[in-house]
Amino acid sequence: MQDTHLTPGAPRRRAPVSPLPARDGVSPSRVWLTEGAWATLGEFLLQRFEYLNPEALQQRIQRGDVVNDAGEPQALDTPYVAGQWLWYYREVPDEAIVPFDMPVLFADQRLIAVDKPHFLATTPSGSYLKETALVRLRTQFQNPDITPLHRLDRDTAGVLLFCVQPQYRGVYQSLFQSRDVQKEYEAIASSELTLALPATYSSHVEALKGVFLVRERGDLDPNSETYISELSRWQAEDGKCYSHYRLQPTTGRKHQLRVHMSSLGCPIVNDSYYPKWDQSRPVDDYSQPLQLLARRIAFIDPVDGQTREFSSQRTLAALPA
Repeated sequence: MQDTHLTPGAPRRRAPVSPLPARDGVSPSRVWLTEGAWATLGEFLLQRFEYLNPEALQQRIQRGDVVNDAGEPQALDTPYVAGQWLWYYREVPDEAIVPFDMPVLFADQRLIAVDKPHFLATTPSGSYLKETALVRLRTQFQNPDITPLHRLDRDTAGVLLFCVQPQYRGVYQSLFQSRDVQKEYEAIASSELTLALPATYSSHVEALKGVFLVRERGDLDPNSETYISELSRWQAEDGKCYSHYRLQPTTGRKHQLRVHMSSLGCPIVNDSYYPKWDQSRPVDDYSQPLQLLARRIAFIDPVDGQTREFSSQRTLAALPA
């Protein structure tokens, strides 16, 4: 079963308290039981998660991995009662191992900064569960309360921040919402940028429904902004000119840097999403990392007023020696 925080069409509700603890660093998932004609819980689950093997579902039920809001184990023949949450542990069979280290750059009682590798997702989603930055940290520190303060794409490497204690989560997340965090990225792309540098590029970026991509809308006011400058330039063996760019976003739209560079005629090297989505690359093909690195994050700590600054120790592989 997959994470289902809201069934389509259901009203938005305040997140309830889970009756199940985190297991191996993974928080339980939940599904809302809507009004319907199902006689038993088994009928609902087999229809709602039609791709599941009935025998596998039965085994998970028998292990007590599916419970109601009161933490009571459920059975396939349990009478269906709408208007409640059902909790369960999600499983990803044959999850691809991401064979790269994630060094901890800093850790105290409030914050953890890591140097995330390429190909490691920030949080569990889809076909990624245990092979994620969040689960690795929760397991390493034996702390299920650790939560991310922002996100990096699975393909992007670099500095990623987490909150250690729930009581500080809101105050740190507000920094990102109010744009009080300085973020600096590095990327490698063609030198044929259709913009005189240094310059600021703005556009309206919106997510596409049903897919993982975004697009730009020229008919709407800009909602994303990136300051772009060039650090170096060289000619590769294939005769093409490439540049090492510094990207400083002042907004945090999904895939903002990737779509901005693509729209300027210089998609980031090894970008499999923009300008065209390449769906042929296997999930465990680690041979072509996206040449995008979250180099630096800095801000004034809202708790103690100290200046916080964290920098990645990684180097983009496509840079000339």
